[in-house]
Amino acid sequence: MISGRTWRTVDIVVAAAIGVAFGVVFWAWNLVWAAVTPAFLAFPPSQYLIYGIWLLPGVLGGLVVRRPGAALFTELVAASVSALIGSQWGLDTVISGALQGGAAELVFALGRYRSWGLVTAVLAGAAAGLAAWLHDMPVYYPELTLPDQLAFLPFMIVSAALVAGAGAWLLWRSLLAAGALSAFGSGQAQPRV
Repeated sequence: MISGRTWRTVDIVVAAAIGVAFGVVFWAWNLVWAAVTPAFLAFPPSQYLIYGIWLLPGVLGGLVVRRPGAALFTELVAASVSALIGSQWGLDTVISGALQGGAAELVFALGRYRSWGLVTAVLAGAAAGLAAWLHDMPVYYPELTLPDQLAFLPFMIVSAALVAGAGAWLLWRSLLAAGALSAFGSGQAQPRV
C-alpha cells in the first residue's frame, strides 16, 4: 500500500524522466519499426510482436511511482516527447499514448493501487495492448474487415503482456536491486509475483 495518494515533487520528476527517456526510445523504435516492416510483409499482423516497447513506460511508471495517474502520466509524457522529436504518426501518437497509459492505469486502479506484482504488471501491459488495438485498427487499418483486424490482436496482447508488462516488472526489479528507488514506496517493496 502506498503511504499517500498525493504526488510529491520527486514523483513528478521521476515519472517525467521515465517518460522523456522512453520518448527518445520511441523515436528510435519508430525507425526500427519502419526498417523491419518489409520482413513482415508476408503476414503484417506478426510485426506487432515487437509493438510492446511503446507500451512499457506506462507500466513502469505505475510500478515505480505507485500513485494514481502515474501510468497515464508517464505514457503520455513518452508519447508527447516522441511526437515532438518527430514521430511519423504525428499528434496521433499523443492520443494513442493517452489511451494506452489510461488502460494500464485502469488495471492499477482496479487493484486499488495496492497490487504491484508480476501478474498485475502483465495485466496492465495486456490492457495497454488492448487499448492500442482498439485505437490502431480503425485509425490505421479501416479498410480491413473485423476478422482481419482481429488477426492483429493476439500479437499485440502477447507483446504487450511480455514486453510492457513482464519487461517493466523486470526493469523495476533491476532498479530496486540497484537501490535507485529508495525515495519511493516501491523501493521498500519485496518483488512478488
